[in-house]
Amino acid sequence: MNFELSEEQQMLVDSISKFLHNDYDFDTRRKIAATELGYSAENWRMFAELGWLSVPFAEENGGFGGTAVDLMLMMEAFGKALITEPFIPTVILGGRLVEALGDAGQKQSLLAAVIQGELQMALAYEEPGSRGNPACLATQAKAVGADYVLTGEKVMVLNGHAADKLLVTARTSGSLTQREGVSLFVIDADADGVDITGYPTMEGGRAANVVLNGVKVAAAQRLGVEGQALAAVETVLDEATIAIGSEAVGAMEVLYKTTVEYCKTRKQFGMPIGKFQVLQHRMVDMFMAHELTQSTMYMAGLRNLEGGDVARKAASAFKVQVGKAGRYIGQQAVQLHGGMGMTDELNVGYYFKRLTAIDALLGNTDYHLTRYGAIA
Repeated sequence: MNFELSEEQQMLVDSISKFLHNDYDFDTRRKIAATELGYSAENWRMFAELGWLSVPFAEENGGFGGTAVDLMLMMEAFGKALITEPFIPTVILGGRLVEALGDAGQKQSLLAAVIQGELQMALAYEEPGSRGNPACLATQAKAVGADYVLTGEKVMVLNGHAADKLLVTARTSGSLTQREGVSLFVIDADADGVDITGYPTMEGGRAANVVLNGVKVAAAQRLGVEGQALAAVETVLDEATIAIGSEAVGAMEVLYKTTVEYCKTRKQFGMPIGKFQVLQHRMVDMFMAHELTQSTMYMAGLRNLEGGDVARKAASAFKVQVGKAGRYIGQQAVQLHGGMGMTDELNVGYYFKRLTAIDALLGNTDYHLTRYGAIA
């Protein structure tokens, strides 16, 4: 596939690569991930100053006017350094939903703060037993006069521990899995009745479970038309799926290249183990798995521009490929590094754990295989 970057896209990738090379080495990343916040507030301010937080938003909303392709390129670069900053939760899952559903006042107040790096957001859509399906929704939003009262439980809320605002899906009508009746609300993380339990994830990230105990929400805090939010939520989830899959592509590249370099220097029986043909075949397979996944990434990014079923199907196909290739490349990298591959001192294990986590986030391989087959 011939995929050439525009001048603006190349400048964006170059600026990210330069920052990561100079200021985000592995030891720095590990120290940042070990903090209670889990990311660097200073780095987040730098992201804002460099204009990265504005990329996916329309120019009339103060943004760069970027597309899923631009986000794809950004996240591939971010994935090479395993950044812990909450770009996907705040900018894509949070900001893009505000842009898609919010009125003029909501966009002005919320998006400006996101772009300036002053507001952290989190999308609370997944629930116990939902298995990644945003339409499987038990959380209720009952109308009380002109306002609402929200009751329910959300799990694996990315950046939920640090968010200032939560975007919460809740059912205003309909049954458990019905597409109609899904609404979206913006609530303060410290509002009465909101109980947030933060925790570290397997790869060193941060997430939270959120319990809503009769949270009072004004009608002005609803995004979009009552009961009609699901389509926009699914569209933004697809954008985030492409973004997080692109992060995985960047991580895969580092893993296979690191493994090749190690096999050139690690000696056994008086010669580098990279000379052994059976190991050469495994490294070639790692390279091919990365190349196939990267090509699928390009396809998903371009298909996203078309919208509709084509975009949805491409996003799911990409997520399935990411899950399969991520596991294969990660396992091979650990095995070819031997005992060193299991140590905390080496970055290999961190990349593998992140790839494993990405497979489970935003719908796992099984979910997206089923979804792919269900789309005509």
